[in-house]
Amino acid sequence: MARLNEEAQWIVLMGFMVSFSLIFLGIVINQSVLVGQTTAEGVLEFPKSDIKDIRSQVLSMTSTSPTEIDGDPVIERLRNDLSSLSLSEKNAVTSFEIKCWSGDPSCAQKFIRVHYYNGVTNFTETVITS
Repeated sequence: MARLNEEAQWIVLMGFMVSFSLIFLGIVINQSVLVGQTTAEGVLEFPKSDIKDIRSQVLSMTSTSPTEIDGDPVIERLRNDLSSLSLSEKNAVTSFEIKCWSGDPSCAQKFIRVHYYNGVTNFTETVITS
């Protein structure tokens, strides 16, 4: 018993070091995957195409007749239709308002405000058409 064999202790110590490093790497990789996933979900949740569709629909609606302003029954019906469609299809609240710019009697320039809200994204845009 003069000389003890210490090689087994080194093997066990190296095994612990390797296992702890693998656990540490697994935790780091798992966290990086979660961060990447939440970033990608944030990008996917932004309803860019929905906002573009609603905006283009409102702008095309206002360009059809130069005298259409808020209070017109046609605009009110279209506002209700657009609001109910967007709520049922996209779960988003949309609204728009159209006013003549600076009291122009011919209503050549219009002040158009489009609003979109789906619980995550809140978007409001103001457009002045001529």
